[in-house]
Amino acid sequence: MSVMTDNPRPLQSLGDKAVEVRQLTCRFGDFVAVDGIDLDVPAGSVLGLLGPNGAGKTTTVRVLATLLKPSGGTARVFGHDVVQQSHRVRSLIGLTGQYASVDEELTARENLMIFGRLQGHSRAAARRRGVELLDEFALGEAADRPVRAFSGGMRRRLDLAASLIAEPPLIFLDEPTTGLDPRTRQQMWDTARRLVAAGSTLVLTTQYLEEADQLADNIVVIDRGRIVAQGTADELKSSLAPATLRVVPTDHDDMPVVRQVLHQLTGHEPQTQDNREVAVPVEDTALVTEALILLQDRGVHIEEVGVHKPTLDEVFLSLTGGSSSDTDDSGAAVIEQEVGA
Repeated sequence: MSVMTDNPRPLQSLGDKAVEVRQLTCRFGDFVAVDGIDLDVPAGSVLGLLGPNGAGKTTTVRVLATLLKPSGGTARVFGHDVVQQSHRVRSLIGLTGQYASVDEELTARENLMIFGRLQGHSRAAARRRGVELLDEFALGEAADRPVRAFSGGMRRRLDLAASLIAEPPLIFLDEPTTGLDPRTRQQMWDTARRLVAAGSTLVLTTQYLEEADQLADNIVVIDRGRIVAQGTADELKSSLAPATLRVVPTDHDDMPVVRQVLHQLTGHEPQTQDNREVAVPVEDTALVTEALILLQDRGVHIEEVGVHKPTLDEVFLSLTGGSSSDTDDSGAAVIEQEVGA
C-alpha cells in the first residue's frame, strides 16, 4: 500500500526530528497492540522496527501514517500531530507495504502517471516524474508492460516508486522485502541507501535481522506491543554478551597453559570445549593480540584462534524468545479506527 502526498516543504525547514512518539497506545477491545512506546527518529536517519509477527510494528506505522487513530499517547511527524494535523502529515510521508497498490491491468508508466495526476501534477510533470522513477528503479525497459507480467520484485519496486512521486521527506517501508529473493532484496537495500543519501528519513519494519543490520542507524525491538531493547546493531549485540575468544593449541598438552594465560589476561574462568578448544569472554577484542604474544612467549603453538561476536539473530531470539505473538499485527486492521482527513 502507498500513501501519496502533495509536494512537501524543503527538508532543511522541517526540523531535526522526523518522528516523535510518546506513550503511544493502541487497543482493540481487550487486545493491546501497542503498549505505551516512545520513539525518536532523527531526520536523515534509518530506524529499524524489529519484532516477530504480531509485535506491533505495522500498527505503529499505521498510526504514524495517519491510517489508524491511537488509543492514547501522542505521535508527531516533523512536529505535526498525526491526529490533529493528519492532512499536513500526509503531505510529508510515503508508505510502501508488503502488498502492491498498483493496478495490475495497467502498465508501469500508466500507473505512475495516474499517481502523479492524483497528486495534482500537470500531465507533463507527471510524465516527467514517472520517467525519472522508472529509471531510478531499473524499470525503464518494462515501462510499457502490464504490471500483471511483472515479477514480485519488480512490483515491489514499482510500488516504492509510486510512493515517491511527491518526493516525501519521510518514508515508511513496512516489510518491503518480504517474499523477495536475495538478489531483489539487495536491490531494494541499495535503493533505500540512495534515498537516505538524498536526504530522506526511513522507518523500516522488518523480520529480517540482516536487513536491520545492513540498513538501520538505530534499531528498536518490539515484542507484544512493548519496546524491549533499542540501540545500534553493535550496541544490541554487545548487550547480549561480550565477544568470546576461542583458542585451539596445536599440542593438546598445552591446554592448561592456554587456560592459565587467558584467565590471567581477562579475569574470567576459561571454558574447555570439545576437549581441544579454550574459550573465554573478552570485553576488548584488542586483547587477542596480547594473548597471542603471551602464549608465544610461553612456547605455545596455536592451531586456530578467533573471536565470536553475538549476532543480531541471537539478540532477537534472546529478547523475544523466538516466537510470534498470539495475535497477528495485521489482524488489528479489522477493527481499526480510521483518522479523518
